[in-house]
Amino acid sequence: MPPFEPVIGLEIHAQLLTATKIFCGCSTRFGAEPNTALCPVCLGLPGALPVLNANAVELAVRASLALGCDIHETSVFARKNYFYPDLPKGYQITQYDRPLATGGRVMVPTEGGAVTLRITRVHLEEDAGKSLHDGFPESDVVTRLDFNRSGVPLIEIVSEPDLRSPADAAAAFAAIREILVAVGANDGNMEEGSLRCDANVSVRPDPSAPMGAKTELKNLNSFRHVERALSFEIDRQSAAIARGDQLERETRLWDPAAGVSRSMRSKEDAEDYRYFPDPDLPPLRVTREWADRVREAMPELPRARRERFVRQFGLPEYDAEVLNQSGAVADYFERVANASGNAKAASNWVMGDVLRVLKERRLADDQIPLSADALAELIRLLDTGTITGPIAKDVFEKMFATGRTAAEIIAAEGLGRIGDRDAIEAQVRAVVAANASAVAEYRAGKTRTFGFLVGQVMKATGGRADPALVNEALRRALSDDGGAGR
Repeated sequence: MPPFEPVIGLEIHAQLLTATKIFCGCSTRFGAEPNTALCPVCLGLPGALPVLNANAVELAVRASLALGCDIHETSVFARKNYFYPDLPKGYQITQYDRPLATGGRVMVPTEGGAVTLRITRVHLEEDAGKSLHDGFPESDVVTRLDFNRSGVPLIEIVSEPDLRSPADAAAAFAAIREILVAVGANDGNMEEGSLRCDANVSVRPDPSAPMGAKTELKNLNSFRHVERALSFEIDRQSAAIARGDQLERETRLWDPAAGVSRSMRSKEDAEDYRYFPDPDLPPLRVTREWADRVREAMPELPRARRERFVRQFGLPEYDAEVLNQSGAVADYFERVANASGNAKAASNWVMGDVLRVLKERRLADDQIPLSADALAELIRLLDTGTITGPIAKDVFEKMFATGRTAAEIIAAEGLGRIGDRDAIEAQVRAVVAANASAVAEYRAGKTRTFGFLVGQVMKATGGRADPALVNEALRRALSDDGGAGR
């Protein structure tokens, strides 16, 4: 089969982190009993009028600015008319020809280098309800409707068709998710459906050829699904063209269990939806001054923060990448680094022990029970030689378990470093005497046993002996002149 170039664009639907819906006061909480977060506005009952949620607008502006978009001072809500059982009004309130924002850019890190993804538009809209299908075979399917999600505020982020591989598309989705979570616009929870991706793809024989018939893959809720669905669809379209088949624009659903996409409907055009301005909602006006205030209050974006961690703290790029996978973890690291004065040690402790304990205890990133100042104190005690590395690990676990400070644990349990040369030499002599075969191997040239002997001394002292003094005393003891008895 001849090679074909894929042309891919994304439409990302992100629920905004508001407590109430976009046009009414009903709760947006996920997991409530079905059909309990409802009112006449959600259901589109006669006489019910929508009132725009100001917090939803602020979060949408924040997300748009983070994506590099231009905010329009005036945008207009429209009614998108279509029938679906979980759309109680028979139309969706959205924005059409006058969206909130246009013209952004996102730098997408990929294996082949950074790719620039242009953002066409960001617009505000309401979510639809949810259809739950039960039963088998298909003739016995029962569909239940939950309208709790109706009216939850969304932004739709539409990109230009700038992507050329499924892997790049998945990376772009991940990059946009990272930005939305960092600015507090979305929680990034794809399993609960608060972040979803539609991927548009067509293929062509070479980059100079016009784009082919486009397929829209709906409601992809993981990076893996984006990559797998696009790979399947590119192969399907390429094979069809090679056979001489005529492809048509259509919307398809991805079946992750079967690993195939299935046709859902022919692709609609804008005129199919009969858009017109919503008569119940006035134009949305966002002044430049208000948008500037939102911009000034925004947190540092992940890419800029990664670059600053490398520049300011001298961290490797790998460390900066891991620490910035969560805003809460990055904040915690920065407090530990500043308080301890040892950024690399802070990075090692956070990336290793802190994240491990969070995973073991199934704690969220913002639920670290050990304060940054407490961890910084432990790092300082280790740096000043008050305790050894093995003891620091033990103290860390006890700090998490008890809430006591490092200094309290060390004092109560007598865990301070042993720096007495005579005491260390006595332990070394005992270890040499008890491990004659290892000593003989070392003196015969098999120096790898030195580490074993050091470990035995550290074990005998509970990990408290000064490692430098242990090494020094042990080398004397193992010297040919039998210096252990001195």
